[in-house]
Amino acid sequence: MSAPARLGPAELRELFLFTDLQPAQLAWVAETGDVVTFPEGSDVSTEGEPAECFYVLLSGTLRMSRRVGRDEVETVRTDQPGVFSGAVQFYLGDQVTQVYPATVRAVTDCTFLALPAAEFAAVFRRWYPMAVHLLQGLFLGTRNSDELVGQRERLLALGKLTAGLTHELNNPAAAASRATSALRERVAGMRHKLALLAEGRFDGEQLRRLTELQERFVAGIGAVPELSALERSDREDELGDWLDDHDVERPWELAAVFVPAGLDPAALELVADAVDADFLEPALRWLSYTVETELLLGEILDSTSRISHLVGAAKQYSQLDRTPHQPTDLHEGLDATLVMLSAKTGPGIHVVKEYDRSLPPVPAYAAELNQVWTNLIDNALDAMAGEGTLTLRTAVDGDNAVVEVVDTGPGIPEPLRRRVFEPFFTTKPVGQGTGLGLDVAWRIVTTRHGGVLKVRSRPGETRFLVRLPLTEVPLPG
Repeated sequence: MSAPARLGPAELRELFLFTDLQPAQLAWVAETGDVVTFPEGSDVSTEGEPAECFYVLLSGTLRMSRRVGRDEVETVRTDQPGVFSGAVQFYLGDQVTQVYPATVRAVTDCTFLALPAAEFAAVFRRWYPMAVHLLQGLFLGTRNSDELVGQRERLLALGKLTAGLTHELNNPAAAASRATSALRERVAGMRHKLALLAEGRFDGEQLRRLTELQERFVAGIGAVPELSALERSDREDELGDWLDDHDVERPWELAAVFVPAGLDPAALELVADAVDADFLEPALRWLSYTVETELLLGEILDSTSRISHLVGAAKQYSQLDRTPHQPTDLHEGLDATLVMLSAKTGPGIHVVKEYDRSLPPVPAYAAELNQVWTNLIDNALDAMAGEGTLTLRTAVDGDNAVVEVVDTGPGIPEPLRRRVFEPFFTTKPVGQGTGLGLDVAWRIVTTRHGGVLKVRSRPGETRFLVRLPLTEVPLPG
């Protein structure tokens, strides 16, 4: 960089930025601003570094760029004298952290007028107090609005997830409660039947054979295949006929218990052979209590296991016990998100998982990625309106992990597709969307993880593609 030089007031007035300044104001700029030179290829300012100077281009061509993940995206290239860069929010002073919002590089040899940001801010507030107030109100108001709407977006998402989780937890909890209540009745009935058997002429040998059959029937319950409604009805009719032929009262009650346990007429013949005819019905009633008790225990175990699974999914989703950044299994996050959104995944939605199990753990902020999956899957479900196929696909592509969320909704028209990642842009009716979900997802993927988030859409297929690096990427704080 060459030694500082100065511009006179007349030269300053030729720049559109200073044309309307008063003579005293021009004099201050002339006395305070340094003319500095940057050779071709050198950086005038670097994005994220403390902003110390307000630069006005005098000659040459500059290139302005922003970081997007691991990429540097050019936003401006110009040789127009008077364009400005650097500490462009100088007028806010210490109300914000003053850093350079972009990197400016000299494409050719360039000269700039450099004004110290702090001094310029002080004098600018004296020159234009009303303008400064308006600018401060615009900037700070927008920032506060963004924060409030962002908080609202997160609360809405949390509300949806909480409602879904509550709904999912309520079903197995209610099932376990019902099964426990029924189990208490069955155990009481079993005690009663056993007392009746003990009071009768039921010898020990018959009781031994009956007990052996009981253990045999109970052991086979876990291997019984799931029956369709028609198959179950046919088998209950067959078993009911056998019971009716053996003068058992209310045969349909026993048939409804024995069929789910896999018992058929051949199994009941074994019971008939083991006991005297007079004691067949008491023996069958006792066995029904035993079998139903085992079925209820299985239902309770299944319900409590489901609750544990849901709690585990919620814990994985929130990452409450994890360090913020670590190698992350993307499949666990996708599965946990599906569980959290299961209340919204109705019977008309077919979920397809095409996971590449060779995908290694990805260095990531797992809880933040779960926000991405939530926004993408939630939008896909909204687009399909209760009918369609949701496909989650993972793959390895070179040094990147790829996740695709695909829905069979109506698609996103081309004019809207270019705007889906803009903050506050939404295609949903007023009050149903803030337009921040995809913006948040885009920032998490690109800024926080150095990845890429894209969308491709046509009628019947909308595909959001997330690309994440498999190795650590140095990112700005």
